[in-house]
Amino acid sequence: MTIQTQPIELYYWPTPNGWKITIMLEELGVPYVIKYVNIGRGEQFEPSFLKISPNNRMPAIIDPEGPGGKPISVFESGAILQYLGRKFGKLYPTDERQRVEVEQWLFWQMGGLGPMAGQANHFRIYAPEKVPYAIDRYTNEVNRLYGVMNKRLADRDFLAGDYSIADIASIGWTMGYERQGQDINEFPNLKRWFETMKARPAVRRGIDIGKEERERQNLATDKEAQNILFGQRARA
Repeated sequence: MTIQTQPIELYYWPTPNGWKITIMLEELGVPYVIKYVNIGRGEQFEPSFLKISPNNRMPAIIDPEGPGGKPISVFESGAILQYLGRKFGKLYPTDERQRVEVEQWLFWQMGGLGPMAGQANHFRIYAPEKVPYAIDRYTNEVNRLYGVMNKRLADRDFLAGDYSIADIASIGWTMGYERQGQDINEFPNLKRWFETMKARPAVRRGIDIGKEERERQNLATDKEAQNILFGQRARA
C-alpha cells in the first residue's frame, strides 16, 4: 500500500457528495486536512477554488504527493474516489471484471441516484412554489432507483459484491430518504445495507465531519444561501 506522508487537502462542505470523500479518506486511514468551502456563502466561486474545481462545485482535493511525486488536483467526487482507490489499492479492485462491477454502480449513482434524489429533495423542501408534477416526477424516480438497489442487494451484501467506492458514493444519498419522500421499510434489502453502512466507524466519522458547520447554516430558512445555490447562471 502507498504510504502518504503529507496530508491530502480536501475542499469540502458536509453534503452527500462531500461525505463520499471524508468517508473514503477515513476508510483509507491516510492523513488529510479539511478546507471548508461554504457553498451557502458563495465560497465555491473564489478564484483560488476555481483553479482546482472549474465547475465551482465541491468536493475537490489536492494531493501533494501525486503521480511522479508532484502535486495533483482532482475535482468531481466520482473521479476523486477512483483516484484514491487506485493510488492506495483499496475499495477499487484491479481485476477488470470486478472493477467493471464497481464502476457500473459508481456511475449509476453519479448519473441517477444523486441527481434524482437531489431534485426530489429540492422540489419537496426548498422550491418556493410547490409544483405537484415535479414533486411526483422526482419522488417516483427515487422510488424506482431505491427499487433497483433493493433488487441488486437481494443476494449480496454490497452493490458490487464486496464493499467498494460504489457503496461509499451511494450511502450519503440514501441518508435523506424521508426528505425524498421514501419509506425505507418498503425496501428490506436496501434497509439492511443502509444499517450495515451506518454501522461502519469510518462512515460515521466521515458523515460527522463538519456537522456543526452544517447546523449553523439552516438552508431551509437561509434565503441568501438559497439564492446563491439555486440561482446560479454562467459567470464570466
